[in-house]
Amino acid sequence: MKIADAGKYVSILSLGVLVACATNPATGKRQLMLVSEGQEALMGKEADAQFHALYGDFSDRGVQAYVESVARPLAAVSERPDLPWTFRVIDDPQVNAFALPGGYIYVTRGILAHMNSEAELAGVLGHEIGHVTARHSASSQSKQLLGALGLGVGMILSPTLRQGGEALSSAFGLVFLKFGRDQESQADRLGLRYLVRKDYKPEEMLDVFRMLDGVTNAADGDRIPNWLSTHPAPPNRISDMTRIIAEQGSSGTRVGRAEFISKLDGLDFGPNPREGFFREQVFYHPDMAFKMTFPVEWATENEKQGVSSMPSAKDAIVQLTLAQGEPQAAATEFARQQGVQAGSVERGDVNGFPAASIEFEIQDEKNGPLQGMVTFVKHGGRTLQLLGYSTRTRYGAYRSTFTSWIRSYQRLTDPRILAAQPLRLKIETVRSATTIADLSRAWKSPVKVETLALINAVEINQTIPAGTLVKRVVGEIIQ
Repeated sequence: MKIADAGKYVSILSLGVLVACATNPATGKRQLMLVSEGQEALMGKEADAQFHALYGDFSDRGVQAYVESVARPLAAVSERPDLPWTFRVIDDPQVNAFALPGGYIYVTRGILAHMNSEAELAGVLGHEIGHVTARHSASSQSKQLLGALGLGVGMILSPTLRQGGEALSSAFGLVFLKFGRDQESQADRLGLRYLVRKDYKPEEMLDVFRMLDGVTNAADGDRIPNWLSTHPAPPNRISDMTRIIAEQGSSGTRVGRAEFISKLDGLDFGPNPREGFFREQVFYHPDMAFKMTFPVEWATENEKQGVSSMPSAKDAIVQLTLAQGEPQAAATEFARQQGVQAGSVERGDVNGFPAASIEFEIQDEKNGPLQGMVTFVKHGGRTLQLLGYSTRTRYGAYRSTFTSWIRSYQRLTDPRILAAQPLRLKIETVRSATTIADLSRAWKSPVKVETLALINAVEINQTIPAGTLVKRVVGEIIQ
C-alpha cells in the first residue's frame, strides 16, 4: 500500500456531492460522509494487510480461534452482519484493542491477559464492532478531509522509511484517528446492545473499565493503556454505563470466567525478550544475537517496526530497522531516494560485520534541512539499517554521538541473555482459601504482587475461595 497523495484526496473530495450525506447503519440517522463504504472497505483492507505483515499470524491458534468464536456471533447480530469481518489477536504486550474500517478488529495478547471473563472479552469486541457499524472512522476521516488535513500520521523519518514505512504510517493513522466523546459513548451503547443480544452479563463491561483504570494507576499515570489513548474515556464512564444498563433494563446471564481464563494458559505475558529489550541504555536482541549501546539519557523505544531513541530536546534521532539487499546495494538505493543528497558510499565493517555507510542531507518540508548518517550492516543473513540524523544546524553537535552509537553494534555472546524467554501465564486452581499476597510469596513470582492482583481483578489481601482459577506468571526476568 502507498500512502494516499494529494491527488487521491482531490478525487475523494470531488465525490463529496455524491456521498456527502449518508444514513448511519447503526443509528439510522443522516450524517456527513465524504468517504463511501467502498472506499472505507478498501482503506481497511490495505491497512489490515500492513498490520498482518508486521505482526503475522498469532502463534497460539487456540486463542485466535477462541476470540473468533466470541466475536463472530456478536458481529452477526450487529447492523452490518454481511461485512467480511476479520478478527485478529496480535502479539503485542500493550493493553489495546482497535478497529479498522470495513470490519477488521484487533485485540492484543496484553489486553487478553488483563481480562477475566468471556463477557469482558465480548464487551471489548462489541465496542470495537460498534465503531465499525457506526462508521466512526469514515466519519472522522470525512471531517479531516473537509478541513483538508488528510489521512495518516506525520513521520519525522519520512523519506528514509519508504520500504514499508509510509504504508505503515497510513495504517497507524487509521488506528490512532481519535474518536470523539459522543462516538465513544455510542460505541459503548452499541457494544452493550450486541452483548445482551448474545445473553452476556452487561455488568462485565464495567469490569473492563475498572481494569483499564487499574492499568493506568499501576503505571502511575505515566503511560496509559493504549486502548485509552485511542479511546478517550471520560471519568464518569462507569457511572454512565451503569445508568444506561439500568435505564434499558439490560440483562444477560453469560459470564464465562472459567472458559476464558483456561484459554490463557501458556500465553506470553509482558514484552518478549526474544524480540529485543533494554537494560539501561544497552539494547540486546537474543534472536538476532547482537547488542548495541544507545546514547546516555536518551529516551528509547522498542517497537515491532524498529528501535529508536531521542534526546529530551527532540532535535535528533537514531533508529535501527531491517533493510533489504546487501549493504552496498542498500546504501546506494538509500542515496537514490527522492529528496536525498548523499555523499559517496564508504565500504568497511562494524566490529567485523560487513557494512556500507553514507552521510546525507534531506530537504524536509516540516523540519527544514536535515543531516545525518546511515550505515547498513550485514549480520546473520539480514541487513540492518542504522540511521542517525538531526537538523542541519545541530548535526555537528550530534555527529560523534551518531558515530559512537553505530560503532557500538556488536555480536551478543552472553549465553544467559541469548537463552532469554518470555514470561508466561500459568493457570492454577486454588486448593484452599488464600490471598494473592500469600500466593505471590509461595510462587516467588517474577512480577510484583500488585501486577498479580491486577490481572486477577482482586485486591492484594482479598480472600480467594478454594477452587478458583487464578493466573500465575512464570519465568525469569533477565537482569
